[in-house]
Amino acid sequence: MDAYNEKYGTKYDAKTFFVEVYHPLFFDSNKYLQWISNSPFVQMKKGQKVETLTPDERRVKLQVIMSKVEENAKPDASIAPGFPASETKEFSTTSGQVTDLDFMTEKEDFYLSWIGSGFGVGLQGKPSMSILFFNPEILLDIFEGWKLYRKALDETDKLAGNKVNTWNGQWIAHRYDKGNYYAEQPMAGFNPFETTKEGMSIAAQSWTKVLIGIARHFTFPKIMGYVYRFDKTNTTIGFIPFNLEHIRRPIELYKRLFGEEEGRKAEELWGTGMGFKACCQKGAIGIEAMRPKDIEQYMIADKGKDIKLPQYDENQSINFHIYQIWLLAMLNNQEMWDKSYDFAKSLFDVVAQDKSISTQRKNIVKFVLSSTTKKSFMSSLEDLVPISEDTACIKETAGIVNLMPSDNVPYFLTLVRFHYAVIEKEQ
Repeated sequence: MDAYNEKYGTKYDAKTFFVEVYHPLFFDSNKYLQWISNSPFVQMKKGQKVETLTPDERRVKLQVIMSKVEENAKPDASIAPGFPASETKEFSTTSGQVTDLDFMTEKEDFYLSWIGSGFGVGLQGKPSMSILFFNPEILLDIFEGWKLYRKALDETDKLAGNKVNTWNGQWIAHRYDKGNYYAEQPMAGFNPFETTKEGMSIAAQSWTKVLIGIARHFTFPKIMGYVYRFDKTNTTIGFIPFNLEHIRRPIELYKRLFGEEEGRKAEELWGTGMGFKACCQKGAIGIEAMRPKDIEQYMIADKGKDIKLPQYDENQSINFHIYQIWLLAMLNNQEMWDKSYDFAKSLFDVVAQDKSISTQRKNIVKFVLSSTTKKSFMSSLEDLVPISEDTACIKETAGIVNLMPSDNVPYFLTLVRFHYAVIEKEQ
């Protein structure tokens, strides 16, 4: 409310904003932007539907909510989104840990809960979660998106309503995409829609697209968000710090090494290693959460088996490169790109220099490449040194790994494996 009043030169309090701005956008139409279960807005007489409500009937529903607030009714989810259900019976899925102490709720809080519920940034996933950001600029940009969603609903007969939080996720990802967003034509190049059996709806956006957009748009290192889900069973993850600096790092590294165009194609692969909810449960979102899917198979060996060595396929180069960039970002030292490449090249030369049909050199190099810990790596070098012509590189790499924190060693050794696969393919 403070940000809105400052930007638009208004003096709204929560009630007047709810009545004059929020309600007309969200509920004063034959399609809603939002569906709040059990609220007066969705309680219909027999045979009634939202699509058939008259303006007078919609105003009556607004008056019902306002009357309950003025009567200082006890807040519940039907008149204050986010509050518990009115029933406090045991085992109620939306009433857990509800106190029986009678707290006074300010009237403003009823209206603020409605306004706030419209700002959730809905994300793709099972279960789908939402983020509530507290940054004023993000909130104001989301508000601008509401008006576009309302326009789209009014102009597209088959487009389903009630998806404002899903729309917010799509809109923010688009709004902060500098290469594709044009303020003069905000809907240009924006296609958040999907076809359903009933017609059209809003497709959920991935959390990585949303956060990559925010990380590009803002320069500050971190942002706080509140992660939750409102449904038949409400879910609260809580306050989560999003490390924008860490999210930006692999994106910028990718662009620097493989170009802007390929970097954009790779964006959909970031953060596919685990679900958003699982990432949040680690306490923060940063580089580790950006992990691409299935990279563990090249880092960790199955019990009783050797590590899986990557094979470079030019047709799958983006997948391959995103693994490399994530490993480099985890090391947080761009010099490790060249150091790991030089060592991989020295390993390949050991094999290439052997013109005999013997597999001894290949086995020694494979033993080095299969190392996953500092101890096993140092041990593997004992047989490598006598047959290599580049002992200086081996000694330098041994020194790097020896001084490296143990947690970083698997990332470095896996990056060596990926470099080796590229060199082997090229030769």
